[in-house]
Amino acid sequence: MDKEKIDKKDHILDVAEKVFSEHGFDGASTRLISGEANVNMAMLNYYFGSKEGLFIAVVERKITSFQDILQNIGNASDMSPWDKIERYIEIYGEKVVNNNCFQKLLYREMGINRRTDLSDKLRSILMVNVGELTKILDEGVRQGDFNADVDAAMVIATLYGTKNYLLNTPLMATTMLGFDIQDDKLMEEKLKPRIKTYMKRLLKAYLMTDNDNTK
Repeated sequence: MDKEKIDKKDHILDVAEKVFSEHGFDGASTRLISGEANVNMAMLNYYFGSKEGLFIAVVERKITSFQDILQNIGNASDMSPWDKIERYIEIYGEKVVNNNCFQKLLYREMGINRRTDLSDKLRSILMVNVGELTKILDEGVRQGDFNADVDAAMVIATLYGTKNYLLNTPLMATTMLGFDIQDDKLMEEKLKPRIKTYMKRLLKAYLMTDNDNTK
């Protein structure tokens, strides 16, 4: 695919991400997206086939790059399991702010309590990341760095759940945190370092064997 076609496809995906985040999957239409992107329906259908195909392409574009980063962290032989978790938290903290639109889009759809082909595909894509993080946690347990009774599922729920809550309950989050959670500048300056520091302290206290969590 030549550069012009790649640029056009990326432009459509950028617009689709915005429209899906504003209207949800059900509320968005390919006609609205094609109009916003200033392309004809034939081009949109040629690249993506359907609205579902377009939505999956939006998700895969974001998630795949993150999966590669996560796999590289997990496979790094010069990093301890805790170093890997710290590195993950750094990236996680960046994602909260830098992909705010995408995060809302994703969790809006995953939060709908229904079983469809689309939700099954989304879950399969996301579970790859869950699996990579679980491998790091398991490695820490095997090496004796992490406590033997670490609940990997709850660790992952804590990471993803915190982000989900802050992004999807802006009125509550703004009141609790003391600044406008929807202000990009304040999110960059205040939320990003705050959530990184919190997650590192929280997970280190829970995971590491040299912390006595029974008291």
